[in-house]
Amino acid sequence: MGVKPDYWIVQMVGEHQMIDPFEESQVGQGTISYGVSSYGYDMRLDRKFLVYRGGAGLVDPKRTGEMPFDEIEGDDCIIPAGSFVLARSLEYFRIPRSVLTLCTGKSTYARCGLIVNVTPFEPEWEGFVTISISNTSPSPVKVYAGEGIAQVIFLGADDLCRTSYADRKGKYQAQEEIVRAKVSGDEEERNG
Repeated sequence: MGVKPDYWIVQMVGEHQMIDPFEESQVGQGTISYGVSSYGYDMRLDRKFLVYRGGAGLVDPKRTGEMPFDEIEGDDCIIPAGSFVLARSLEYFRIPRSVLTLCTGKSTYARCGLIVNVTPFEPEWEGFVTISISNTSPSPVKVYAGEGIAQVIFLGADDLCRTSYADRKGKYQAQEEIVRAKVSGDEEERNG
């Protein structure tokens, strides 16, 4: 399994619309960089955020519908100290069957105490990415819509998988909005 280079990313966008919208060069003047890098793609944040209003007691991943979030839309978002937000990527991804991605946060935000958590994009997964951004600092931190948040690294498989994410009808397939955690068979998933 090898890491895919910049020219492969550009080729896959042209042939398979792997990333939309797509920035073919690295944009960084006066902004937190985004676009194609040597061995990855720096995705951007969309303008919608769910800001967690903590202090409500236990967080249960099987009952995320009960978690208190404030929904905001804007050019930036303030993440309270010791809290987190859920956000959405500006880009829509279509992952080829022979590819798995890993994602890591941008160093600019890491140096401010933010941890960006994005799970792998599995073979044939597609959708907007739901991104968890945790503020580990003792101060509020601002993030910017339309600017880079994390780098996606594309790993090419030596062989095709037997069952892709699309084949098993994964619960996060083709997500359009920020999606809270789902547990297979839970009430939230059954109701749409």
